[in-house]
Amino acid sequence: MDDSLFINGKWHGGKKTFTSLNPATGKSIGSFALGTKKDVEKAIEAAEKALPEWAGTPAPKRGEYLFEISRLLRKNKEKLAARVTEEMGKVLNEARGDVQEAIDIFEYMGGEGRRLFGHTTPSEMNNKTAYTIRKPVGTVGIITPWNFPIAIPAWKISAALIGGNTIVFKPSSDTPRCAADLVRILDEAGIPPGVVNMITGSASEVGNEIVTNPRIRGLSFTGSRETGKWITQHAGIKKIGLELGGKNAIIVMEDANLDLAVEGIIWGAYGTTGQRCTAASRIIAHEKIRKPLEEKLAGRIEKLRIGNGMDSKTDIGPLINEKAVEKSLQYSIIGRKEGKLVEGGKALDTKGFFFEPTLFTGVKPRARIAQEEIFGPIAAILHVKNLNEAIRVCNNTVYGLSSSIYTNDITRAMRAIDQIEAGITYVNSSTIGAEVHLPFGGVKQTGNGTREAGSEGIHEFTETKTVYIDYSGRLQKAQIDNR
Repeated sequence: MDDSLFINGKWHGGKKTFTSLNPATGKSIGSFALGTKKDVEKAIEAAEKALPEWAGTPAPKRGEYLFEISRLLRKNKEKLAARVTEEMGKVLNEARGDVQEAIDIFEYMGGEGRRLFGHTTPSEMNNKTAYTIRKPVGTVGIITPWNFPIAIPAWKISAALIGGNTIVFKPSSDTPRCAADLVRILDEAGIPPGVVNMITGSASEVGNEIVTNPRIRGLSFTGSRETGKWITQHAGIKKIGLELGGKNAIIVMEDANLDLAVEGIIWGAYGTTGQRCTAASRIIAHEKIRKPLEEKLAGRIEKLRIGNGMDSKTDIGPLINEKAVEKSLQYSIIGRKEGKLVEGGKALDTKGFFFEPTLFTGVKPRARIAQEEIFGPIAAILHVKNLNEAIRVCNNTVYGLSSSIYTNDITRAMRAIDQIEAGITYVNSSTIGAEVHLPFGGVKQTGNGTREAGSEGIHEFTETKTVYIDYSGRLQKAQIDNR
């Protein structure tokens, strides 16, 4: 299958192709078109041509398309989930969740078609009305990662569509088939030609052109902090939304329900094989419960079953590719120098890209494994004496995406909510589990202040227009006539 270029409502192949692999087996699941700069230019032309009619379609009508997309995703959920597991590797239950997020966000954003709220405010003068409305940015570029190959494109595409934009979409080269599956459903739902265009291919050519082309008026990117910095430097003057990762912490106080905390840590650190921007790679534990917490975690980690995500008995699937295995192995070597290895630390000598769930303890706050995003199944325990130190250690990172505290003291919980520097804080729950009707995003170098999902997700893809209507019958001068 090399017909993975979708331009102006039609599928095309490419002169050159690349291969997508099943990370559980290392075998090819298909070849896909290696798009070019010229393909991106064609997609932009199609998007620009389609923009006036799509932007002029009433938002409630645009919402009807999104409801149909949601319905088709629900109808095809099991098939899509299996294809997510085959191409990305996450266990089947998590793959179902990936698709369910897409179902939910298209349904939610469809409803926003009857909202798209601006606000009204009193004018400082008589016989004058003042209010705001939301207008589309225009043709936008969307660049997505591989770890949520259906959900993250859905977050962005749904918000861009309901806002009245047209789209040039580049998915990760690790999961092009999942992206094509999603776009085929958009096409089946009747999205007009040119409104959504997809170009598969390399970051160096396809991604670079989407980022730098001045005809792309908005850009939404999820990926690494380093790439986010490059985008900021090279995108030019356009609206940019960046979601760049995290080094998320779970704080466990001495009064916490340890069994509940252990479940949250296992899910946060090793769910999706640690390949989430919200993964819990730091456990900040009160020194009084250090030993029982480590013992309980070690016992649970030993029981985790590693294997193909299609097997219902599997708890942890593969990493996405060989480079990810090498990266986890290097951090495991670093971790042995920075702390004590409790469990794991090795790649599996088998087909596919598997790495053991790994835990270190006695790690210092400034250690590399406590500071750098690993994106693998590696977590570090850091010990603290009190809540103040726990919050200070939690904030001691350049990232600020997700956070969690386990405690039965409401005062401690509220202090953590107030003082932790993160876009998301959970109490007595893990660092993962965002819901589509609430904004998602972080602070500091996790991003540039934009949020996805929820009503704020629309702001990334719309501009605010201020309107004044003067029906006084004379020229009124603001800041002058109102005295």
